[in-house]
Amino acid sequence: MITLEQRIASFSSLGKVFEIASSGVDNNLGALIDKLKAHNGWFTPENVRFALSNWAMLLSESNIKKWVNSYSLANQSPKSIGIIMAGNIPMVGFHDLLCVLMSGNRAKVKLSSKDNVLMAEVIHTLISIQPEWSSYIQIEDGPMKDFEAVIATGSDNSARYFDYYFGKYPHIIRKNRTSIAILTGKESSNDLQQLGWDIFRYFGLGCRNVTKLYVPDQYDFTMFFDAISVFRFVLENNKYANNYDYNKAVFLLNKTPHLDNGFLLLREDAALFTPAALINYQTYANQQELQEMISTQKEAIQCCLGNQMDFNCLPFGSSQSPDLFQYADGVDTMQFLVGLS
Repeated sequence: MITLEQRIASFSSLGKVFEIASSGVDNNLGALIDKLKAHNGWFTPENVRFALSNWAMLLSESNIKKWVNSYSLANQSPKSIGIIMAGNIPMVGFHDLLCVLMSGNRAKVKLSSKDNVLMAEVIHTLISIQPEWSSYIQIEDGPMKDFEAVIATGSDNSARYFDYYFGKYPHIIRKNRTSIAILTGKESSNDLQQLGWDIFRYFGLGCRNVTKLYVPDQYDFTMFFDAISVFRFVLENNKYANNYDYNKAVFLLNKTPHLDNGFLLLREDAALFTPAALINYQTYANQQELQEMISTQKEAIQCCLGNQMDFNCLPFGSSQSPDLFQYADGVDTMQFLVGLS
């Protein structure tokens, strides 16, 4: 059995490999980065390096110890945990794998076809650091079987299938979520530019990406558009540009009122979810109205960005840099795994 100290050391070493790869040094993982876009057009080198760099910072030995010391991990009896990963952004399933292995359990991993190249290399690298992990990690090519609990991430539609097949097992089943930002009109240009990262990082495809803005009545978007003008480079990605062109054509054809800065479309709409290159917004008259609008959709909101203390907002620009304690959907994955024993 791999001791807790060995688990911490191996993931800390993995973090150092991530740091080297994200800096452009040509280790095995680094050499893969420039090839990933051919497999998945959304996985640009810049975004993959950002994901690796984030994880490199999180996987310091002191940070891991601080995290795991919050849980009772002694004398855990290893269980087989099925992990069905999403693939909308690079390494989105890594946190689940980290939780399963750090809690002393075995992982049966179903990789997303969108992120099977990068995640497979990450797993291979971890095993090369600590060979004993090979008996704790199994990548499943066929149907998931011989497991005792499941962590599955997907859409609202796939969640219904997950619940049907896995509902009788202890499980965490995640559905569609997205993120919002609250503007007051008092934001600085830097605030709004940082918000741009919450919108455009990973081209807006992550559950922590902002797809909905709440703005005061009569809000003037001029300063917002000026601040995010530096993100025009997103059009260099053909998949993003195709989304922008398609949605703009539909709006023009249907004469749908919208705002357009040349690479991002804004539409006044109550819906939370949007495709890439489109953001919905909704106006509010006062705090009570804002609270009511958000509360009706809170189950679909992953996080909130802004300077509003009343809504537990994260600082602008921080949505894609969660720490180890920030669990998807607010469900403590580690506590779930510890509780299985």
